[in-house]
Amino acid sequence: MGAALARAAQWTAAGVGTGTLEITPLNQSLLDQIIKFVEDFSARHPQEAAFVFREPLEWRTQLDCSVFGEGYEINEATVQSEAKGKDGQPLLLLTASTLRVRSFDQLSRLLHTAMEKKLKEARSCLEANRDPIVKILGHEYGTVEGEDMPILHLLDKVKKDDDPETEMKMKIFLLLHQLDLQLLNSSLKHMSQVVRLNPAAINNEVTLLKNFSGEGENTVLESLEYTSDYTFSNGCRAPPWRQVHGEICYLVIKPHDTDPLHITCSTAGVFLNGVSNSKRFHGEYNFFKEPTSEKNYQHMEVVDAKVSGQPQNLDDFTEKNVCKKLKSSAAGRRSIDEKKLEPSMKWKNIKISTSHSKTSGRFGGVSESSSESESDEEQPVRHQERHTDLPSEYWGIQKLAKFLKGGNPTATLIALCSMRDFNLAQETCQLAIKDIGCLEVLINLLDTEEIKCQIGSLKILKEISQNALIRQTIADLGGLELMVKNLDSPDKELKCLAAETIANVARFKRARRTIRQHGGIKKLVRLLECVSEGPTTLTPSEAKDAEMARCGALALWSCSKSTKNKAAIRKAGGIPLLAKWLKCSHADILTPVVGTLQECASEPSYRLAMRTEGMIEDIVKNLSREHEELQMHCASAIFKCAEDRETRDLVRQHGGLQPLCVLLGNSENKQLLAAVTGAVWKCSISGENVSKFREYEAVEVLVGLLTDQPEEVLVNVAGALAECCQEPINRSVICECGGIPPLVKLLTGTNQALLVNATKAVGACAMEPENMMIIDQLDGVRLLWSLLKNPNPDVQASAAWAICPCIENAKDSGEMVRSFVGGLELVVNLLKSKDKEVLASVCAVIGSIAKDEENLAVITDHGVIPLLSKLANTNNDKLRHHLAEAISHCCMWGSNRVSFGENKAVAPLVRYLKSNDPAVHRATAQALYQLSEDPNNCVTMHENGVVKV
Repeated sequence: MGAALARAAQWTAAGVGTGTLEITPLNQSLLDQIIKFVEDFSARHPQEAAFVFREPLEWRTQLDCSVFGEGYEINEATVQSEAKGKDGQPLLLLTASTLRVRSFDQLSRLLHTAMEKKLKEARSCLEANRDPIVKILGHEYGTVEGEDMPILHLLDKVKKDDDPETEMKMKIFLLLHQLDLQLLNSSLKHMSQVVRLNPAAINNEVTLLKNFSGEGENTVLESLEYTSDYTFSNGCRAPPWRQVHGEICYLVIKPHDTDPLHITCSTAGVFLNGVSNSKRFHGEYNFFKEPTSEKNYQHMEVVDAKVSGQPQNLDDFTEKNVCKKLKSSAAGRRSIDEKKLEPSMKWKNIKISTSHSKTSGRFGGVSESSSESESDEEQPVRHQERHTDLPSEYWGIQKLAKFLKGGNPTATLIALCSMRDFNLAQETCQLAIKDIGCLEVLINLLDTEEIKCQIGSLKILKEISQNALIRQTIADLGGLELMVKNLDSPDKELKCLAAETIANVARFKRARRTIRQHGGIKKLVRLLECVSEGPTTLTPSEAKDAEMARCGALALWSCSKSTKNKAAIRKAGGIPLLAKWLKCSHADILTPVVGTLQECASEPSYRLAMRTEGMIEDIVKNLSREHEELQMHCASAIFKCAEDRETRDLVRQHGGLQPLCVLLGNSENKQLLAAVTGAVWKCSISGENVSKFREYEAVEVLVGLLTDQPEEVLVNVAGALAECCQEPINRSVICECGGIPPLVKLLTGTNQALLVNATKAVGACAMEPENMMIIDQLDGVRLLWSLLKNPNPDVQASAAWAICPCIENAKDSGEMVRSFVGGLELVVNLLKSKDKEVLASVCAVIGSIAKDEENLAVITDHGVIPLLSKLANTNNDKLRHHLAEAISHCCMWGSNRVSFGENKAVAPLVRYLKSNDPAVHRATAQALYQLSEDPNNCVTMHENGVVKV
């Protein structure tokens, strides 16, 4: 397992020592496999399990003496195994919190004893013993890159002497080597999904292929060439405006036996361009229309935009030169006269960049993927109208500017203090500081050696950075880089102010990227490394540490809106530190900590960590705190984490459902209500939680929230009611509380997410005949049918699923369906959809429609048989189930049985019987029974082996 830990496992780089195992799905999988291997070792290899390790595996354990039972001697805080080695030493020894284990037998027993803590024990053991094979067998068996020296060494020793111990080591090493291969293979699939191509990798591949290209029989290709000889500083050959879409270079490959191939190499993979000509692109660039997804690269249309020869000013496309031009054009706007600054201030010469935000990140590199949308980037800020009658504050700040720019340290400090006397929250004061050129001075002050001036400057920057225009200007002037540098200061107040100002500025994408690229994430995580939890009353030193943690968490919260920053926080070891602060009692610290966690909970690795590190219990506890913002973020965290069944169970087990129901009553705070209803929705996916919600009368409250609420709340309420309808009693409660009319009314909206959830809720309610009568009276079925025309596949599918119970429970369903003009044709045409969920739901609708003979005749005329037959070659069990049911019911009209055989639908159905889904078996058997009434179909079934199956 040494090679797997060294090559496949993901380790943090932060902190003291060699780092810790990150909490990621990959590491979780590796740990699970190692635990299973060790747990089963004694039973599968009893002789090898008794082998005594060369050195004990030693680590800090969370287990105490009470968990050990038979086979162990317990003396106060010391535990030792009755089993001992030849040297008389116990094979397991626990002293204080240090555990030493010397055999696989004891390791196996320990993991069985640890029960729910075995994952943490395994992680701690491997973190403390990075190459456990060395401890088990000796240094000569350690993980070696390159040749497999330990195996060669063992084979050599076994040949030379007939030593039983050497033979035993050989067996153990081979077992561990086999485990290593298993772990590496299992990690390969994960790694292949996350690793993306880069210019260096592609260049290596091209160089390799070129070595095997040319004339003659021993070559694989005739030629392989780049379309451009120019290489940018980042290794890409694609034009900068295509690099932002991930494209790296373009190739023309000429095989020996076919036309040249035109290839696009991008970070997402290598794609064949959809071109028919074989033109070589000398002095030309290919401009591709924007693909809608990576899959569409093969079908991209090529438009040739001719360039007269190789452009001489190609350097102008690079980020460096674009920024140079912008800097030079903006130089006239700089109002700071650095020569007038007092020498005793020890100013450093700072290059102030005033390049605009829209250029940053557009050139010179492969684009950064992020969870942020374009709307999260800087927006054009409206400048305040300038009038001659500016307020006195504006002129007061202008008078202070000359002291700030040209004074000695004392004068500068006085000017800074005087400036803070103004109302810096007022936009007039903020823009005065920017217009008069004070902003550049304030940022320059951050790079002086005068701590007091740095602190004074940050106190002002912290206040004025609430303004969007100021935030963008601070980023343009290089202020973020200096604030990140300030985080290394020994002065705690300075670090707090820098972090809090970073929290304000990092509200747009470019700023967050800058912070990460200059090492800011690691430094902010380090601010959390002080005391983790303490009493309500803190000592002055503890209070400073707690304030550092609060400011650090605020900055991480702002930064965590970026996917790459989330990964950086995890890599820096931020998860366990956030988990520790989650246990503190101070709401002002808890709020940014939970805010960061709920932002990061969109990533599976964080959800896994929040579950395994016991954070769900603390989040649930904080739901009951009298602090609405904290409650809102806790509910948002549950909303995101409850996607996973294990988390939904933990929320219930820790008593989180009742406080959520209590918070449903707070309908004034809409943000809190949106978060709480979202948490209730996701938690209600589990049937056990639905039963609890019924006890707390949550359904009645949810029905009351179906009117006069923002769409965000309505989406969650409709989703929660749809899930609660798993229990028939709740379907009746919704009706009794008058919930069906407002649910049907939601079907007339335009919000796609709301339509999906509202259709699910209406469809679930329609499973009760009494509810169906109300839905029909309100024209709800017609509204559902009209949603089949919606362009969104999710809406189409949910509407189709909802129609099924409506048809099943309507009094005269056949007549109801026929009353919808063009409705049957619309359903049949949806069988041409490319979406599997739409196809499955439409097949279910057709199965229900076909129970009425007259409607079956109509859909047969509309060509339902060939369309259903065309879908038969599918591996999707959900689609198979409902397709087989539809075929079964459609056989009941005319010569449809024969038509299915002629359209080659019979043979694929036989293969459905090999599915693992009983529902597929049942529906397929019904379909084959109906089809078997035609002799030709029986022959086809027999030829495809139906009898044996």
